[in-house]
Amino acid sequence: MTDSQTDTTVPSNRVSGIGRLLIAVYGVLALAATGRSFVQIVRAFSEAPLAYALSALAAVVYIVATIALVKRTALWYRIAWVTIGFELFGVLLVGTLSLVDPALFQHATVWSVYGSGYLFIPLVLPVLGMWWLARHPVSPIGSRA
Repeated sequence: MTDSQTDTTVPSNRVSGIGRLLIAVYGVLALAATGRSFVQIVRAFSEAPLAYALSALAAVVYIVATIALVKRTALWYRIAWVTIGFELFGVLLVGTLSLVDPALFQHATVWSVYGSGYLFIPLVLPVLGMWWLARHPVSPIGSRA
């Protein structure tokens, strides 16, 4: 079965107003993290493989989260919850580790010091994303819960 066969469409109001802004910010962050990780990996991966691999992971998470927020199916709604939850976990873990043991992250990642290099947007964004998802639930049959 394809995605369209297993899930039905949710009302279009899920992607309006604040939802559109949220998607736009996720998209910009996805581009920024992808660009940053690409340059880091190409130029100096051997200098900080952990940090640069985490930047690449963050980029993938932001890309998938952006797609999941745009799609209007129950499957993508679940994927949005997983990716945004993982994002929050990653920001909190890497942010804490970068403060507790700075030697681990001598080179910054997107999530270092809770995303301070990105004006703490990586810390705030998953909280807003989870709030948005909770306010716009999707039932398995595609109607709003």
